[in-house]
Amino acid sequence: MKRTVKIIVLALAALALAACADKARIKGTLADAPDKQIVVKQLEINTYRDLDTIKTRSDGSFRYDVKVAAGQPEFIYLFYGDTRVAALLLEKGETATVQADTLGNYTVTGSEGSAELAKVDKAYADFIAALQAHEDTPTQMTRDYIQHYRDNVKYVMEHPFSLTTIPVFFERLGDASIFSQATDAMLFRQVADSLKTVYPDSRYVKALDKEADRRMRILEFSGRLQNAGEASFPDIVMPDIKGEQQMLSKVDAKVILVHFWDATDAAQKMMNLDTLLPLYNDFHKRGFEIFAIGCTPDKPEWASTVLAQKLPWINVNDGLGAASVALSSYHVTALPNSLLIVDGELNTKPLSGADALRKELSRLLR
Repeated sequence: MKRTVKIIVLALAALALAACADKARIKGTLADAPDKQIVVKQLEINTYRDLDTIKTRSDGSFRYDVKVAAGQPEFIYLFYGDTRVAALLLEKGETATVQADTLGNYTVTGSEGSAELAKVDKAYADFIAALQAHEDTPTQMTRDYIQHYRDNVKYVMEHPFSLTTIPVFFERLGDASIFSQATDAMLFRQVADSLKTVYPDSRYVKALDKEADRRMRILEFSGRLQNAGEASFPDIVMPDIKGEQQMLSKVDAKVILVHFWDATDAAQKMMNLDTLLPLYNDFHKRGFEIFAIGCTPDKPEWASTVLAQKLPWINVNDGLGAASVALSSYHVTALPNSLLIVDGELNTKPLSGADALRKELSRLLR
């Protein structure tokens, strides 16, 4: 008898542990798809990651458990072939019931976040369908875009504490973001700050927070450009190796070489020592300065190179790599790349090679 009681107690304990497990359950039916495969994918910020492939039963029903930690809801998507048949936002402990067909139509119950995400998903699908229907009428397509953008702005403002705003913020039309206005940065910042109070550990919120920071920097940079007055070149403000902000427009030199480079490239590192350092040593006292912009996203690696090579000029890096606003401001598409600012004016004269640069510096700094 005691052994039986012990077994019952252990079984109840096991059930209690299972109930507290970090998971959510998906169950449902894919209409007219018996014994077919469904691919379960997880959103990884900008891409999908395959979690598993499950098979429907003879009646099209299926079930799947997803790992979901407390306070960190997961975006989960179900695919039948190339068709996304359901979009889910799952909290720990939820059981979402999906009724879907192979064309991408679906409903969700049992998960509040998933039901809300289904509305977002449908709104975007309707927008794309409207554009396709009006592809021969550019004016109407423009109206469709403007209306969808306004609907999205309204949505994120009305749902600042909902994770369903994240896919809305990252919606795209081809290669362009739906939220393409510089001032959208303030919306990103507002919602990211709100979501951090509810989901501080969510990787999705951290990604939104990072994007908000990036957009705010661009917005601030745009403001500086508008207030630049007579400046003939885009200003750059970035932290140096000590974390102190350095401003290109404040550099006191007759000739400034603005140099874009990547510390991960051996040839570009050698260029510092073989080309730039001799020029700096020869011309610095005559009014020459180098403003070197590290385009290496790994700031510790960049900083290590700067320190190891003992580079004496101004070295800055915003840690954004290829996404740095400095690159787009100066239309830099390949590294290394350099340009001259002479007496506060951007010099458009093309220079090819170290010898041409030395000759030009000799002429400018007599």
